[in-house]
Order: sequence, then structure tokens, then C-alpha cells
Amino acid sequence: MSSKIKENIFNILKKSNSNLTGDFILNKFGNMFTKTAIKKAINSLKLEGKLMETRKGKIKLLKNTGKISAIIVSQSKNFSFAKDLNGNEEIFISKNDLKSALIGDHVIISKIKKSEKGTSGVVEKILQTGNHIVSGKLMCSLNGLEVCCDPPVKYNIPVLKGYSMGAKIGDKVKVFLSYKSKNGNLGAKVIKIYGKSDSAKVCTDAIIDSAEIPTIFSDETINQAEKIAYSGISEDEISRRLDLRDESVFTIDGEDSKDLDDAISIKKLAEGWELGVHIADVSHYVKFGTPLDKEAFKRGTSVYLADRVIPMFPKIISNGICSLNEGEDKLTFSSIITMNEEGKIVDYKFVKSIIRSKVRGIYSEVNAIINGNASDILNEKYKNLKKHIINAKKLSDILSKNAQARGVIDISGTESKFSFDEMGKCIDVKPRCQGESERIIENFMITANTAAAKYAKESDSPFVYRIHESPDIKKVEVLAKLSKFLGLKWNNYRFENITPADLSNLIKQSKGTPAEKIVSRQILQTLAKARYDSKPLGHFGLSLKDYCHFTSPIRRYPDIYVHRVLGEILKNDNSTSKNLIKKIEKNARICSKGASLCEIRAMKTEREVEKYYMAEYMSEHIGETFSGIINGASYKGIFIELENSVSGFMDLSCYEDYRFEFDGIATHFDKTKNKKLSVGDKIIVKLISVNISSALINFAPAEPLC
Repeated sequence: MSSKIKENIFNILKKSNSNLTGDFILNKFGNMFTKTAIKKAINSLKLEGKLMETRKGKIKLLKNTGKISAIIVSQSKNFSFAKDLNGNEEIFISKNDLKSALIGDHVIISKIKKSEKGTSGVVEKILQTGNHIVSGKLMCSLNGLEVCCDPPVKYNIPVLKGYSMGAKIGDKVKVFLSYKSKNGNLGAKVIKIYGKSDSAKVCTDAIIDSAEIPTIFSDETINQAEKIAYSGISEDEISRRLDLRDESVFTIDGEDSKDLDDAISIKKLAEGWELGVHIADVSHYVKFGTPLDKEAFKRGTSVYLADRVIPMFPKIISNGICSLNEGEDKLTFSSIITMNEEGKIVDYKFVKSIIRSKVRGIYSEVNAIINGNASDILNEKYKNLKKHIINAKKLSDILSKNAQARGVIDISGTESKFSFDEMGKCIDVKPRCQGESERIIENFMITANTAAAKYAKESDSPFVYRIHESPDIKKVEVLAKLSKFLGLKWNNYRFENITPADLSNLIKQSKGTPAEKIVSRQILQTLAKARYDSKPLGHFGLSLKDYCHFTSPIRRYPDIYVHRVLGEILKNDNSTSKNLIKKIEKNARICSKGASLCEIRAMKTEREVEKYYMAEYMSEHIGETFSGIINGASYKGIFIELENSVSGFMDLSCYEDYRFEFDGIATHFDKTKNKKLSVGDKIIVKLISVNISSALINFAPAEPLC
């Protein structure tokens, strides 16, 4: 209801082309909505920074004023940056123009100026204050205690007297930032002590806490989970389902995986294939509005960190009754897809089912079966499934070929695999390898997700789609400059209508060259973030019109929503009733927004935690020499990725006899000595320092420039 009122307010203001009084807007609605609801919507839009009220009480659209609604996203001693909520642009704000705004504050920015260096502005008003809470390392200075803050606050802040909570030097702490010191300067109050900051595990605890990711389930949630886990499967329930327990259904997952939410089956037909994708029927156990459901919605997703998993459901659900464990009867929601010899979908059906997985497949083991170098033990384990694995590989190859033909963006990013000792300390980091079995599962899950989205769309039902929009033009321009610098052909692509095939072509050009990782990384930065939406806006990266997330309800909340909708469609004989539409339409919007925010939170936390463990591992190797590749550049120096996947920074002041100039794209060049350092170059470096608390790894050159 409120979203419709807001939309109408926008339309009224757009059509009028002038400032309007609140009474005028109220009268325009007539008797459509109550005055209270309309006033509430106007106030909400003001808080969101979309409307503004003049001194004379007239209302206007903020974008027509030349002002910007933004969030303070980083803070240094003499300046800050705010992110435009509508355009995603970052705006520079000097310390004197902040009006005491702090990190996380929602502000209105005026006096916007654009220059070659970027956009700048002045804080006019603070709409909403953030929580002003950050983490950092407690240190001692000449003036007393101070906190070396973690990003996004990038300078040390003194601890207010009497507010250290007994924390010791070197502790990782949580602090509240405040201007309430006697001299009016910013000060910090310690509100939590995590432990010693030279432990990546302690720093991870701080990151999880700062991100406000829930880690403890309520007693009510646990009680419900236990009742479900011990309820069993009734004969009556089995009778209502398609019985696939005698079929050759199996799972393939990582060796450490405990929450197995997808299984597959494959049959070669006379003129094609029958692919079965069988997903844990979580929605059968977790009903809408129950404690488990509310907790899952709040979490949005399971969070997979280097050293731990923070599950969306209690383990008794995620690793127990809903996990498709080998040899156990499990309730599933199956997508049975018929494909022709070319791998095109010709028919599909969705059905509630029951399975019994024949084998708990492991990626590395299945890869060995496919490659023909499996041990006798593995050959024995998979002896009844070899034919199915080979058929799965054949179909997957066809699907990969189809994906390439439609221009799917296949980015070969480097994922890291971490090893730990019994105390939880990181003792090794290396690149995580992907084989054929990983590709098989990826291709089959994409196929099932596509079929689910098509099914919902054909049923004309409200739904939660997984969407990926076209990239921002400015980011495409940056990619073009870097690509041309690396010697790749841009082929006259137009920035405003770049296609997935265009970006895929850049990846193909760089394949097997030193530029491969650089191009992949830059394309990732160019692409928009995938998100959830109630409208089928398509998936740019996969080059698909219809796509959703159906295959992971144990660890993603939108998949549960999708299961519920598809289940309701099945109950209503494949047609969507008016009552059903009304019931689930609002939930689609709420689910999409909430899940997208939770996903961003999880991904950001996962990336940050990896940096801490990389720093912890490298702290044992100071003074050692490493081979790496330059994968980024800034005005101050270069970023280097080592062969073990660890990344760090080298300040170019290390080259004392050189005077480098930065081209603003990818190269530092010393004209007098005709020497350069460019993105894509291989380099030998020495590790000179590591700061675990700040996750900083610093290198110096290990040999002269060639």
C-alpha cells in the first residue's frame, strides 16, 4: 500500500513540474487513501532523501534541486566520502564541510562540483544518524589511549578518559564515536573487548559483530527445529509424493560440506536427456511466519567464512533433516527437465518427491572418475554411478557450449582455500581449483533455476527473480581504457549497450595471458551487483531472460520463497488465483529487498575475513621472497597477487632512485630511466610487513627493475 502511495506522489510532482504544498498533494488523491497514510508516505520519502520541504512548506523532488541524498561511507582525518544513494557515485567532502556527520549518517549534500578529480560537495543536513560504531586496535600515543580504526574509518581516534572499559594495549575493541569531548573533537568510547588483535579469529569475531550478522538462535527457534527434526516422514506424506527412492540420485559437494541441499539424476533418452534436479524441501518443514521462518528471513543467507559457517538454520535442520544425506529418505522438490540433443529445454515439470541418495559424491573424487585417474577405492565407491557421471559430463559440455554461444560471462576469478591448525590459526593459503564436477553442478543448477523462473512467469504469479542489470556506462569506459592498454581489441563496442557477448569476447582474448586475471577482476568491478527483484528483469551475466534461485533453500531465503510459490501454483492446478496473487505479491517485494541486503552483508564479510586470515598466514613469512603479478595500481603504488592467491600492496617510495608518474589507469612510468610498472607485469617481491589487525600486507621489490 505505502509503495503505491509513494509512486503516486512521485507522479504528481513530476507532472506538476513545480513545488507543491502538502494540502495540494492530499487533495490530488481524493478518497483513494487516508490522509494519515499519505502524510506518512510523504514523511517517509523525506527520510529517504527523495523529497524535500522548502522553508515555505512546499514539497519538491530532491533530484530537481541539484542536491544529493547520500550515506557517509568512509572517513579520514581531513575528509570523507559519501555514496550517492541513487547514482552510486562517491562524493568528496572536506572536514570543514561535514557538519559533524559521521560514518553511516544519511545526509543531504549540496553545492555539488564536478572536476577531473571527481565530485565534491557540502553536507547541508543530516537526515538520519548511523550507529557510529566501529572496530579497531587499542594503542598508546603521547596523549593517551587511541583506537587505530578499521575501515571505513581511516585514522586514529583518541579514547575518551574513563571509557576504555579496562581494555589492554593491542586489544581488538568495538567503540562508539562521539563529539562529546570537552574540546569538541571526535572521541571514542570502548563498548566491547574482543581479544588480542594479532589473532585473525578475534578480528573475524569483530567483523561478524560489526556487520550485525546473527550467530545465536533463540530458544524458541531451537525448540521448533528439534520438534521438526524428530518428527520423521509419515506414510501419508510419502503417498502424496513422486517416489524416486529407487532412482540413481546422488549428490556432489565439497569435502567439508555438511548442508547438502541439491541432488541430481540423469538419463539418456532416444532423442535427448532427462535431467532431474532434486532440492531439499525446506518449505515443507519451515512454514511462513513461524520462528524458524522469521529467523531465516532475518539472516537472509548462510555466511561461509574462511574458518566457519554461520548457518541460516540451526544445524539440526541444515545438516540434519533437510540435508540430502546418503542412504536416507529425504523430502525433495524436484525439477524434471527434458532436453533435446542440443541441450535445449523442450519440457519440464515440478513435483514434490522423496529420494534416497545413492552416494555422497565429493568434487575431487568425481573429477578423478571423469579424468580416469581414480583409485581402486574410488572406483568401487562410484561403480554404480559411473555411467550417470559420464552422461552428466556429456550434457554439461553441451550446456557449457550453449552458454558460450549466447555470450555468458565466464569469469575465472581466484578463490582461496585456507588451512588451519588445531588452535584455529591459518597455516596455509592456496588457490581453490575448479574441475569438471563443479562445472556439472553449476550448469545443472542454472538449468533448474531457469526452468523455475519460466514456470512462474508462465503462471503469471508474483515471484522473486534473480536479476542482473546492465553495467554502468562510466564503469564500462574504465574497462575499455584498461582493455586497450592491455592490447585487447575493443571491437567498437558502444558503452551504452554493451552486451554479455562483448565482455565474454574480452575474456576469451585474455585467456592464457598475464592479463587474464586482471581483465576478469576489472569486469567483475564493471558489472552491476546481482540482486533479487519481484520483476523479471533478466540476468545480464548469464545472458538469460528468466532466472531465479530455486536450488539452495537450506542456505538462501529467496529459494524458500520460490519453493512456496511454486508449491502454491501446483496446488492451484498450475494457475494462480486472485487470492494467491494478493497473498504473495507483497511478500515478493519484501523478500527481494531483504535478501539482497543480507547477501551484500554476507559477501562483504566473507571478503574481509579472508584478508585477515591471509595476513595471519603471511605474518609467519616476513622477509621471504615471492613471485606475483601486478593486478592493480593507484597513485601511491601497486597491488600484487601472489601465486598462492594472497594479495598485498607495494608503496612505490620503495624505489628510492625512481620518480614514477601514474597514468591514472594501469602504469607507473619513469621517463628519465625509461622504466615502468604495469598491471599484468610479473614481479618478484619481498614481504616487509604485516598488520593482522588492519589486514594489511606490504611488499618491497626483491630485485632491480629490468
